[in-house]
This record gives sequence, C-alpha cells and structure tokens, in this order.
Amino acid sequence: MAESEAEQSFFKRHWVGFKDFWAERFSFLENYSRFVNRDEPLPSWSSSDVEQFIASDPIHGPTLKTAREAVSFAITGSVIGAASTAGVAWKYSKSPHGTALSLGAGAVFGFTFGQEVASHWYQLYRLDTMAAQVKFLEWWERKSEGQS
Repeated sequence: MAESEAEQSFFKRHWVGFKDFWAERFSFLENYSRFVNRDEPLPSWSSSDVEQFIASDPIHGPTLKTAREAVSFAITGSVIGAASTAGVAWKYSKSPHGTALSLGAGAVFGFTFGQEVASHWYQLYRLDTMAAQVKFLEWWERKSEGQS
C-alpha cells in the first residue's frame, strides 16, 4: 500500500524530490545504460575500428570524427592548466601537497576550458555527438557479436 504524501516523513518527501530532480538532469545516462550494464562487457575497440565506422556511416561518422578531434583541445588544455598552476604553486609555496593539489585542479580546469574551446572551434554545439557515440556503440556491439 503506497503512502500518501501527507503520511510520508519530511526526509522521505524531500529524498523523492531530490532523486527525481537529479534523475531528470542525468537522463542522458539512459542512452549508455544498455552498453554499461551488460552481463558481458563489450570488447575493446581500436582506432582502426573507429575509422571503419566513420567511413561506413555517412551521417554519424563525420560527427564522431569531429568529436574525436576535439579531444586534443581538452588534453592540451589539461596539460597546460596542470603545468601552469603547479608551477605557480611551487614557485610561491614550495609545498609538495599544495603543488599536487594545484596540479590536479589545474588539470581539471584546463580540461574544461579546452573542451569549451573545442566546442566553439569545431561548433560541436550544432552536432549531436551523443547520438553518434551511441550509434558507434550499437555498431560495435553488432560487429563484435558477428552480426555485421
């Protein structure tokens, strides 16, 4: 028998609202759940497999290729952010733990900034990169099971 809202405790009512709030914001994870929650994980793929998909799919292939090219911006930003913040922290504090923390924080900030630069450089906001990734995973699932 389901409890009415008036019978639920204060915490239970708020927990349900909190859960619904975050479930709505992370609903995109449902696109990947059938690939992540498998009994047997998908086998690893190589760059040549990705290139084969890009060549075989005229709609999602170019989008996936552009998304893969954008990763280099994020990695470069991560390296620059980590090195610069760790360098400044070491120069002014000579503290190993502060330098390590600034290295990690700089890497995260630099990655995020690099990702934003790539988004504008390649105009990723116009592309549906998630659909391209899901199509690739579907293609890889079929290929790895010998269906294509």
